[in-house]
Amino acid sequence: MAWKRVELMLLVLYAFVFYTIVIRRSLQLSYRYSEELYGLRAGWIGDRLSDVSDAQWRNFRGNLPILTIVFVIFSLVAYTLRATFRLNGSGMSIVWSFISFAYLSYLHGACIVFILSIASINFILAKMFSQSKAYLLLLWGYNIFFLLCNRIYEGYSFSSIGESWAFLDNYRGTFRWHICFNFVILRMISFGYDYYLVRRDSRFDHKKHLRCCSACSVGKTCYQFLQEKSLQINKYSFMMYLCYLVYAPLYIAGPIVSFNAFASQLDTPQKNYSLRSVAWYGFRWALSFCLMEMITHWFYYNAFVISGLWKYLSPLEVFIIGYGVLNFMWLKFLLIWRYFQFWSLVGGVEAPENMPKCINNCYNLESFWKNWHASFNKWLVRYMYIPLGGSKRKLLNVWVIFTFVAIWHDLEWKLLSWAWLTCLFFVPELIVKSAVAKFQVNNACIKFILREFGAVSGAITITCLMVVNLVGYVIGPSGINWFITRFLQKDGLPVLGGMFTTFYVGTKLMFHIREAEERR
Repeated sequence: MAWKRVELMLLVLYAFVFYTIVIRRSLQLSYRYSEELYGLRAGWIGDRLSDVSDAQWRNFRGNLPILTIVFVIFSLVAYTLRATFRLNGSGMSIVWSFISFAYLSYLHGACIVFILSIASINFILAKMFSQSKAYLLLLWGYNIFFLLCNRIYEGYSFSSIGESWAFLDNYRGTFRWHICFNFVILRMISFGYDYYLVRRDSRFDHKKHLRCCSACSVGKTCYQFLQEKSLQINKYSFMMYLCYLVYAPLYIAGPIVSFNAFASQLDTPQKNYSLRSVAWYGFRWALSFCLMEMITHWFYYNAFVISGLWKYLSPLEVFIIGYGVLNFMWLKFLLIWRYFQFWSLVGGVEAPENMPKCINNCYNLESFWKNWHASFNKWLVRYMYIPLGGSKRKLLNVWVIFTFVAIWHDLEWKLLSWAWLTCLFFVPELIVKSAVAKFQVNNACIKFILREFGAVSGAITITCLMVVNLVGYVIGPSGINWFITRFLQKDGLPVLGGMFTTFYVGTKLMFHIREAEERR
């Protein structure tokens, strides 16, 4: 329609002006406060300083050369052995386990003992009690127990076992094992639950799925099919289990893949990505890395947070810094996850994409969480949401799931605050969406009103989402009062209004994007 084209032009114009203002003010802030910010180091672009204040990004970027060397060596060894000896799934599990444990020896040193001990007991429990009625309670109880203990005791010490073992504390490797073990916990639960289902003959209708799935119907293999695919019982062996837990490309940060999907691809390496597609995936990652280098050399968003200087800025500047931090976090995680996904694809194993959509292209909480750490979302749906009752208990399930997500990340009050605030905003959205889904409208005028209502709802949701993530990752619970007080003052209210208007415009733009996607 003509009015939609006019609307789109005005929305794009507004977005152009908005980003011009944000970029200009960001450059001014970075230049003005560069001498007072923590975490800036000499960069490689001209005489610019680089923002390496984020520990996670600093470690990943600093270790990228050695990681890439390991990536190339491991991939060449695995590919050569597979091609030379025509190895099947069992053979490849031995190969990947061997070279992955060599990798873990460098990362964790003697602490591999803790990993093997906890993982072996989990395997024994699965084999012995999978037929028991209390098995799922046992599986979750065991894994949550070690999730908490690993954090509380900071990965344990050998000296606590006995003085004769104390010397091993000098050989703990270069990376704290209990940080990576959070992902291993998810894999142990996945193995235990998938084994539990295969022993009870899963009722997934493969033929119906093949008829209905747009990917599978054209010769590809979707993740759901791999995940639900019935495996032979001998695939649930200890060697396959160990290979799944320590598979080098996905070990440190994921993406998270279920045991069934992983074991299926050891027998038949992924075919969804051709060699050309994998190369293009790597090239796109390199372009994203260049973008991150530009951002960290010109915009010091994270350094403002680390330095605490955001408390002394105007409301508009606080909004710009907060918005910049969220975009920095999104790009940081995209680079980390896609690097390991690329490594895994080269090895023949496809995991779910963690960041299928940009953070600026989500206007409701459900869409945001499906597209931020998406593989974890799939894991939560399969192993928590559905067993807890699925949509029948949706309003209760979100509280349980987000509390687990917070504890899984770390034992911090600000993360629990983040989880419960998310639920507080999530529940009304679920109720409204459920009501709207039942409300069928054919009248054009009412459709227009509902579209405007959706845009306003989207603006509210994005505002809430921004506040929740700032509380969880930036200002903490203690900063909520400061945040509210600062933005309800005379100079803060216009910024709130402008922020809401901007998110309203952004939501309308997303509507146009969705409509274009549907037309394609």
